[in-house]
Amino acid sequence: MGNLPRSRGDFAHEKDSVLRILMVDDEPRLRQSYRALLGALCSEVVECADGRSAILALENNHFDVVLLDLKLPDMSGLDVLKWANQARQSVVVVVVSADTHIDSAIGALRGGACEFVRKPCDPEQFLRAVNNALHRSRLERRYARMRARLKQSERLHRFLVEQSPDLIYTLDEEGRFVFINSRLEALLGFTRDELVGQPYTLLVHEDDRERARYAFAERRTGYRASENIEIRLRCKNDGFRHFDNRFVVAMLSASGIYDKHEAASEQRFVGTYGVARDITERKRAEEKISFQAFHDLLTQLPNRVLFRDRLDLAVTQAQRRNGLVGVMFLDLDRFKLVNDTYGHAEGDRLLKSFALRLKGCLRAGDTLSRLGGDEFTILLPDLAHAYDAAGVAEKIIEALQEPFKLGGQDFRATVSIGIAVYPRDGDSVEMLISNADLAMYEVKNRGKNGFSYYSAEMSEDHRERLSLEIDLRRAIENREFVLHYQPQICLQSQRLVGMEGLVRWQHPELGLLSPARFIELAEEVGLIHHISDWVLEEGCRQLALWHAAGHKDLRLALNLSARDFERKDLVERIAGAPAAFGIPASCVEVEITETLLLDDVEGVIETVHRLRETGVRVSIDDFGMRYSSLNYLRRFPVSSVKIDQSFVRDLGRDQGAESIIEAIVGIARGFGLHLIAEGVETGDQERMLRDLGCVEMQGYRFGRPAPADEALAAALQAV
Repeated sequence: MGNLPRSRGDFAHEKDSVLRILMVDDEPRLRQSYRALLGALCSEVVECADGRSAILALENNHFDVVLLDLKLPDMSGLDVLKWANQARQSVVVVVVSADTHIDSAIGALRGGACEFVRKPCDPEQFLRAVNNALHRSRLERRYARMRARLKQSERLHRFLVEQSPDLIYTLDEEGRFVFINSRLEALLGFTRDELVGQPYTLLVHEDDRERARYAFAERRTGYRASENIEIRLRCKNDGFRHFDNRFVVAMLSASGIYDKHEAASEQRFVGTYGVARDITERKRAEEKISFQAFHDLLTQLPNRVLFRDRLDLAVTQAQRRNGLVGVMFLDLDRFKLVNDTYGHAEGDRLLKSFALRLKGCLRAGDTLSRLGGDEFTILLPDLAHAYDAAGVAEKIIEALQEPFKLGGQDFRATVSIGIAVYPRDGDSVEMLISNADLAMYEVKNRGKNGFSYYSAEMSEDHRERLSLEIDLRRAIENREFVLHYQPQICLQSQRLVGMEGLVRWQHPELGLLSPARFIELAEEVGLIHHISDWVLEEGCRQLALWHAAGHKDLRLALNLSARDFERKDLVERIAGAPAAFGIPASCVEVEITETLLLDDVEGVIETVHRLRETGVRVSIDDFGMRYSSLNYLRRFPVSSVKIDQSFVRDLGRDQGAESIIEAIVGIARGFGLHLIAEGVETGDQERMLRDLGCVEMQGYRFGRPAPADEALAAALQAV
């Protein structure tokens, strides 16, 4: 049967119809964003902030598309969907929600939503979903108008059947096809002539034939008839697709057909009527949502949820068999440097390549998971011996010897691996993962690029470290820090020229703690910026007091952490502190280590240039301890260098120390740099340094680090 002719009035009605969209979301900014994105897509947009308002709007108005959030203040979006189905509302629903539960997404699709879009959504994805929904709404409106016009006509009725997107069929009492609509050919590849007279089993997957008896050869009618039965239908090329006979006109119906004669008291069964709707795309959507719920989208590896589930199963099986289970926690070393240097796209490419390398080192039954960022876990079920996990770790480290290609260059990745073994290192999922994580951090602390088994001492160290972290956060809030100062003396002029500010933590229970006890922890947990800000402020405040007391030429040296150079506002904060206390910027000197120069040379060079432009002095601390000193010194606009105390300590005992210091003095003069030696403790050291050409010094010889007043008094007495 061909397409039915249409009048001019039909076309005019469609062209002039008003497209209306209902937005249901309790966030005004999101509704405003949606309205801006929709633009010229529709004629009218109505907003609702809760479910009751949405239902009221749907009761009193017609909408072509509803954009529905699942989490509303008064009810779930699924409840709105349920009401719309019960009220037989002919509206197309697109769910736009941040709900990450897989059941919510699948429930929305099964509840009648045509699409499910996750927040935050890509604008193109959002517009594509709305466009599809509007298109579907137009088609459904056309279909509904046509059905109403042709309702009384047998010819028009057959037209609807033939043009239906669903497969519509009738069977005789023996289960053979009597009628099947033209959707058959497009859907399955068979012609009508090939199936009429053939049994329905010709179309059904052999594994589904028992279930198909209730859908294809149904004899019951009414509420007892088959509904919502999912089966697989066979295509002509022997492929299989998913179908479901749920959505036909009203709800799914597959029921018996009976011939009732007036003279007969009973009805005679003559066959079955049914429909099947193709749900292949919906099944793919459900599978995709299910996959995303349990897998990492970048690497396609199992995520934390699936890994924990498999680990729990492996532990349960090991308990029954008295077996061993290994858990490995892996962290890709220096990954942040990769992102900062090559960009996040190259970083993602490295993670995917790294995951492939790891897979090649594992057995078929092992599970590799990405927890997030550069952290991975490996499940090793059914270990014969605990030391077998070490063999896997060694294999992984060996596999990483071959460099990766990043930005067209070779990059050699290393990894830190922690290992925990059930039942020795824990009998629960949480404990095994946590202990493997602790073992991994032990490797990090030892210098990275290796593996370590968990030991009980690690937990004790972790508890102490966690307790100290809690105390450190309180110390920052309560300002429990103090600055001690160590004088810097010029022997040539016999006067005090500077003070180095050294932070201490006045712990309420442990007493006065040196930086060695807490600075590394502060850097690791991201608290060092707060401490640096306090040191800068307190040091400048004290320097202003000394200047006011007459020590106008006194300068202040402060140490900076390498983590401080990650701050975009570092230069402004350092330059702003002396300005706030009315002291010259040239009286403040920040000390950086040579190690910092090796981490991000170009970035540090730029920051140092900007600091020097403000007038702040910059000194290289522990000079001479790294091979890079001469290589980079000419590129850094530093004002001074400090001779490391290890060279000073060896004066008189090691001839090499004297030669090194003599060389450093020559380098400083050649570059026109200020020079100071630290760690001077004896008169012999003082004399030898003076003879070598170094006249500015600091150390116990001239005063130990002490509170401001004590340090000043000791320094004045020393000169």
